[in-house]
Amino acid sequence: MTPFGARLRAMRQARGITLSQLAANLGVSPAYLSALEHGKRGQPPWHLVQGVIATFNVIWDEAEEIARLAKLSHPRVTVDTAGLAPEATELANLIARDIGKLSREEAAELVQRVKRATEERD
Repeated sequence: MTPFGARLRAMRQARGITLSQLAANLGVSPAYLSALEHGKRGQPPWHLVQGVIATFNVIWDEAEEIARLAKLSHPRVTVDTAGLAPEATELANLIARDIGKLSREEAAELVQRVKRATEERD
């Protein structure tokens, strides 16, 4: 499941909207929407993200968060470490090899560590 798919499913279920109802509202098939929620489809197109924001009538901060999650929701990531330090290449390869072995909590902890490290530089 992708971050966008998880958020979409949670919003839909919290409001009691079926997959078919939301798909019809967004002009997509229920199969596509299900694949998007389950991480079987890549990053959603911008017009779909805007449709989700409008359908659920979300406001500024939540709308920005939904758009951010959509950008980070491609389930097949390619990392180019050419020209970076050897540690960056090692890290990318370790993550690619072992990400499936991490618990949800361990993955969340790593996400937070990377976010903190990059925020400190910005």
